[in-house]
Amino acid sequence: MRLSQAKQEKIAEQILSHLYHVFPDQPFTAEIARDLARDEEFIKKLLFELKDKSLVVSIRKNNKGVPFTRRVRWRLASRVYDIYKTKE
Repeated sequence: MRLSQAKQEKIAEQILSHLYHVFPDQPFTAEIARDLARDEEFIKKLLFELKDKSLVVSIRKNNKGVPFTRRVRWRLASRVYDIYKTKE
């Protein structure tokens, strides 16, 4: 099934909203997909598009500095978090 660009943008907005509400947690892609009830590969594609727009930041290492082999954590970019915070 193919989604329109408008629907993809709405889902991307849901991702940003979700990341704002779970801040300072940094969920994995699978957790975001599960919470939004969407396909993990589709969410990953949208997250990388948001990363290209500098709206989210990918975290590829754990707290000890060891790189994740297959997973990525996500958080909002600082400027995006500040914008969301001022809207509330």
